[in-house]
Amino acid sequence: MGSLEGFLNLDKPAGFTSHDCVAVVRRVLRTRKVGHGGTLDPAATGVLPMAVGRATRFLSFLSGDKAYRATFRLGQRSDTDDAEGQIQVGSPCPNLGREQVEQLLQEFMGEIEQVPPLYSAIKRQGKKLYQWARAGVEASELQLEPRRVVIHRLQIVQWRPGDFPEIDLEITCEPGTYIRAIARDLGEKLGCGGLMSRLRRLQSGPFRIEESLPLDLWQGSVDPTAALLPIETGFLHWDPIVLSPDGAKRWQQGQAIDLDPPYPNSETVRVLDNDGQFLGLGQRQDTLLKPLRVLLPDP
Repeated sequence: MGSLEGFLNLDKPAGFTSHDCVAVVRRVLRTRKVGHGGTLDPAATGVLPMAVGRATRFLSFLSGDKAYRATFRLGQRSDTDDAEGQIQVGSPCPNLGREQVEQLLQEFMGEIEQVPPLYSAIKRQGKKLYQWARAGVEASELQLEPRRVVIHRLQIVQWRPGDFPEIDLEITCEPGTYIRAIARDLGEKLGCGGLMSRLRRLQSGPFRIEESLPLDLWQGSVDPTAALLPIETGFLHWDPIVLSPDGAKRWQQGQAIDLDPPYPNSETVRVLDNDGQFLGLGQRQDTLLKPLRVLLPDP
């Protein structure tokens, strides 16, 4: 089959870090060239795209919305904004109603400003935030700045009242959104505190939970390589452009080539040859097509 390459749509189990999953895939497939397409916290489950072989060179271009099923617990706070951290004193809220929460959730829709959790992998002054947090540095000392995030859907699917009400939500958002920060900020707006107690990722760009394989099932299969998806699978939602044999050869050599009209609407495109073979990703600048990432033929 040539070199071992492609994407894996894995369903990450709880208790595994994303890097743990990378280690499993490396061991099973006996290759070092493995990466993942978007970190999930150890307690979270769900879609974790994995790249093998030459697909690792395309990881940074994976795009598209992310979808989650999350549970928020109101009336409690945590230093990590989820149930895995140190639970802090909150305010029991037995009289809190679903309607009040649903109304407040509308303030989180669309483009909003969000301060990332202190326990996250964002870098500040050369170190990851969770490294500062473990060293005892407070969020106020780091002066964390809000980041722009976009939330398309935020819907309550179940409400469980009590002293510490829990809500199950379905959330669709753009990359870079921290779901546990939504729980934290919702709790602060309510004045009682909030944290995220469960998280399952249902979609990451083109990869969906319906087609994902549980990690243990995949590694125990007779032929784990059979689950490898072509690299192009990650970019089927990009507009395609077909090149002539001469244009394809020059483009694969790193040259910008002239395009014939009609031109694609988008600036980033999926590049194919006359036979429909995937050549890589390109960037259109006016009438020129420049290489973004070229899939060179095997030597």
